[in-house]
Amino acid sequence: MKQFKTLIIAIVLFFGAQVATAQTKVGHIDVSALMTTMPAMKAAEAQLTKLREGYDTEYKKLVAEYQTKAAQYQKEAETAGELLNQTRSQEMQDMGTRIQKYQTDADKSLQDKQIELQKPLYEKALAAIKKVSDAKGLSYTIDATSPGTVLNIGAGSIDILADVKKELGF
Repeated sequence: MKQFKTLIIAIVLFFGAQVATAQTKVGHIDVSALMTTMPAMKAAEAQLTKLREGYDTEYKKLVAEYQTKAAQYQKEAETAGELLNQTRSQEMQDMGTRIQKYQTDADKSLQDKQIELQKPLYEKALAAIKKVSDAKGLSYTIDATSPGTVLNIGAGSIDILADVKKELGF
């Protein structure tokens, strides 16, 4: 009798857990697809491209100047004398260091600008995702593109990408 009671309790608990699980609604969204299709993101990317092109142009000028001087100094090396060649060698090393620093600083500047431009867009997208998720009564909304986050997207999961785009007005 005691075993029968335990079995009944186990069955009730099992089915109770199944009913509770069945009521949980999970949605998924491809946040990368959302972000890349946002009109404001396209404008931010255009701004970053313009900035990157400016840095690239300046970098190419610095490299061309370096190459010109290197060729000139190489040509004049035999007749310039030991002291002048050492001075020129140091000048070329300093110039190479400045070019590397310029590239590092340009990369950092681009990265900082990207964060500055994309952060408010990401926050806006998250707010829209939350609004749509709440409106659809979803218990969870997961990013379908984050590695390790999604093990399986079941047939019952609802893709809310189109609804979030609509919420954002595009």
